[in-house]
Amino acid sequence: MTIEQVAFVQGATSLAQMPDEPIPEFAFVGRSNVGKSSLINRLFERRNLARTSSTPGKTQEINFFRVNDAFHVVDLPGFGYAKVSKKQRAAWQKLIGHYLMERRQLRAVFQLVDARHEPTALDKELMILMRESPAEHVVLLTKGDKLSGNQRQKAVSRVRKTLASLGQEKPVILTSAHDGRGRDEMLNWMQTLLLAA
Repeated sequence: MTIEQVAFVQGATSLAQMPDEPIPEFAFVGRSNVGKSSLINRLFERRNLARTSSTPGKTQEINFFRVNDAFHVVDLPGFGYAKVSKKQRAAWQKLIGHYLMERRQLRAVFQLVDARHEPTALDKELMILMRESPAEHVVLLTKGDKLSGNQRQKAVSRVRKTLASLGQEKPVILTSAHDGRGRDEMLNWMQTLLLAA
């Protein structure tokens, strides 16, 4: 798939505010500071499309981007950011959960997990939640450029074992916003699911 056109559509803080269009959606979700916005920018080869920050919790809305006038890519708020109120954090997680379970346009959820570490309790929580979602579920290991070849294989194996322990077998793609690894695989998944729709 070639990205010819991409534009920010809107941010939403409730299901009611989301675009009411029948075009497919691909959502990116993960813990705060896992590198989600950077990876979305790399996917589109645009430097500042999704707002990035060294401060966790920068994305505070569900942000919609229209791609090739054919589908939306959706940047979800980071899970588990500690420096906001418990009430705010609970509201984000409730909104994300409703979106993942109820959004009829949702075709696939790309869950980002830091390749350098064991999946956290929050990562596993999201994996469990995705068992109930009708959307496809693909796990993206971020920051793959920071690992050696042997460490990369171990990281992929570690996540596959975690998924298996939860009764799941999902695609796992090693990615890097720095060097672009995994970009073609992500685009191929989107293309496949668009053709299957």
